[in-house]
Amino acid sequence: MKSTITIDVELDENKVPQDITWVATASTAEQAKRAKAIMLSLWDGAERAALRIDLWTKEMMVDEMADFFYQSIMTMADTYGRATQYHDQVNDMKAFAQAFYKRFQEKQLEQQKAT
Repeated sequence: MKSTITIDVELDENKVPQDITWVATASTAEQAKRAKAIMLSLWDGAERAALRIDLWTKEMMVDEMADFFYQSIMTMADTYGRATQYHDQVNDMKAFAQAFYKRFQEKQLEQQKAT
């Protein structure tokens, strides 16, 4: 079985992502789904290097970006754990993600108090 994932990025006049949509042939969704951001990582085994595409639209708010990063780090930790069974490192990654998100929330509160 083969599935094709198509990601379309509409750019504005300054080549800033304006709209991101995606669809997968193996999905049950009938229409393309919208996204405000995408982080795509591919592993090049020959070069031993991560290849990345990181895009976000102007609509992406800072709090959404913090949520996106927090959830991404947590799910990367879970994936790493399933692949390696190195639970100590999984716990370290999750602790970092939680500390990162807590610091973001503190920063938001500081900014709210300042206004």
